[in-house]
Amino acid sequence: MEILQTPENALSHSSVTAIISAPIEKVNIADWLLNLPDAEYQRCSTQHIGAAISTTYDGEPVSLNVETIGDALMVQHYVATVYRPDYCRMLSISDSITKNGRTKVQVLWELKATKIDDNTTLYTNEIHATATPEMFEYLKEHNVNLADAAASRQAASDAHNHEETPNFAKSIENKALTGKYNQPF
Repeated sequence: MEILQTPENALSHSSVTAIISAPIEKVNIADWLLNLPDAEYQRCSTQHIGAAISTTYDGEPVSLNVETIGDALMVQHYVATVYRPDYCRMLSISDSITKNGRTKVQVLWELKATKIDDNTTLYTNEIHATATPEMFEYLKEHNVNLADAAASRQAASDAHNHEETPNFAKSIENKALTGKYNQPF
């Protein structure tokens, strides 16, 4: 069940945009994401470790991503709650592993394509991290307040998003124009 983000549980919110030099009619974020090869995911950020595609028991697509965000190793289990050519809404109860142990964080990842003109599309990569009940217990156990955890997560998430978003946009553009991954960017 999704945890709605509020000021009392928010860890971070990062939104970064990049230009896709392709008409929106050729852009298909759902196809790009739900067929994304592991190597293509890895080359979009120095912090990306691995990715795979799976399904829930109910057959909903899942994007499994392993990456580092700041000092945390994140194992993300993104269930595609909406997946269209112009928009994907991916929700994960992610494992966050640090030197102090392991906990859970909810991550909402939204990928959006918006038409700018006949040949150009705006790509938006938006990420919300929300503390789970497990995360609150973890913070209490380690004597960390939410404000400090949120400040650290915000900085790390924003830096990560600024690195991956332009590369995601180029990868989406390449897939839109050539039908292939592993093209120069």
